[in-house]
Amino acid sequence: MDSFISAGLIGLSLGAQYALLALGFALIFGILGVVNFAHGGFYLLGGYVAYVGVSWFGMPYPLAVVCAALATAVLGYLFELLLLERVIDNHLATLILTLGLYLVICTAVVVVFGPDAPLFQFPVDGVLHFGGVYLPLANLIVFAVCFAAIGVTYGLLYRTNFGRSLRALSEDRPVAVALGIRARVMFPLAFALATGLAGMTGALVTPILSLTPHVGDPVLAASFLVVILGGLGSLGGATIAAFLVGLVEAYAAVYLGGSKGALMLFVLVLIVLLVRPTGLMGVRTRGA
Repeated sequence: MDSFISAGLIGLSLGAQYALLALGFALIFGILGVVNFAHGGFYLLGGYVAYVGVSWFGMPYPLAVVCAALATAVLGYLFELLLLERVIDNHLATLILTLGLYLVICTAVVVVFGPDAPLFQFPVDGVLHFGGVYLPLANLIVFAVCFAAIGVTYGLLYRTNFGRSLRALSEDRPVAVALGIRARVMFPLAFALATGLAGMTGALVTPILSLTPHVGDPVLAASFLVVILGGLGSLGGATIAAFLVGLVEAYAAVYLGGSKGALMLFVLVLIVLLVRPTGLMGVRTRGA
């Protein structure tokens, strides 16, 4: 019973991480109509920016996390404004551009830092235990920060004029533009929000797991899996699916083993899509 509870707590921590990543991925798709293949690259970049801040400049780790979020948000803003905006209605071109950016980020990281993983550790270690249940303090801190960031993101999207404008553009872009919402102003800001979330997640998670030039590959796969499971264009569905995937992954790793755990995730997605082809909370996206 204790191992069951411990696995569940780890699963919730994983779910919070996946939710932050999936929110950004779903946000870009729902508002811009773009499948962002560079999402894993911003996660990777966030980890390396935090590493540089801590190891090269002696920053406190929390400040390095903030710098990672800001740096990836600025890069995302400039990328959308200067490049992606020019081909925003050409889906093939946006796929090529985002994939190209991901390859550029990975190559630049290898050139600057080399192919090996740098020594980057979470500043807090130790294990919290009550009864027979054990939970690493690092996972608990990451869960708390990610959960708070999810709450702030939802507040921004559902309690501010900025969020209402973004959701209006995702629902019906021509009508939103006719009502005075400036899409060319809002799109880069939406992209910056999504990439900032990815960068912050990378800065939080890579010290616990690993920081390598190709750590973004599984992140992109996980984000895509979660968004499909939750329903393309649905922020609520992405959040629910993220926690579901985190729990399935944690329990499968404990009771079935790593490779079988990965198989369980794909089986879960197939079952859900057979029952609900639009995902858990899929909505019809009318194209940004």
